[in-house]
Amino acid sequence: MTVAFETIIDGVLNDGYGIADNFITQSEVTALADQLHQRRDSGKFKAAGIGNEHVSVENAVRGDEILWLDEATTTPVEIAFLSRINEFVAYVNQTCYLGLRDFEFHYALYSPGTFYKRHLDRFRSDSRRKLSIVCYLNTNWQEADGGQLALYLPGATGDQEQQIIISPVGGRLVCFESGLLEHEVLPATHERLSVTGWLKTA
Repeated sequence: MTVAFETIIDGVLNDGYGIADNFITQSEVTALADQLHQRRDSGKFKAAGIGNEHVSVENAVRGDEILWLDEATTTPVEIAFLSRINEFVAYVNQTCYLGLRDFEFHYALYSPGTFYKRHLDRFRSDSRRKLSIVCYLNTNWQEADGGQLALYLPGATGDQEQQIIISPVGGRLVCFESGLLEHEVLPATHERLSVTGWLKTA
């Protein structure tokens, strides 16, 4: 797993974003997707909001449903995922000295036709979010399913920005700096699942 951690951080430092395929196994993808659906079927998901504290629901901006993970009620497969994130946090702090102290994660479900328009993950009133992380839970994802992640890399002086399109393949983890890269979720034509979160400073 250290190799995956190195790949992610090298990508963030060199390109502005890092990707690790098979960050979780296909069996873990299936187990987490099943857990997501069980929690949604029990009525625990809510329409996602925008802004700090997520108080405003704007369907014209984003259409996903989410459920925040609570360590008090996590299942074994969720605990295993968060433990791996803890290992990644420790690795980042040892190698990059970012001073990460905490994290927060939620399940995200995009139904067909939903999207999330271009935005930054860091709030103006709260700068603690340092790294954004998305880990995909989609099985047999196809290009026609949509729901790709579009990252916008700022160009050098006088250069145009660069758009990077990342497919939401199951088991893939994407990491980027929360306050630097604007991004969006392109419209999904098939249900799109992920665990999404942020690594935070004190």
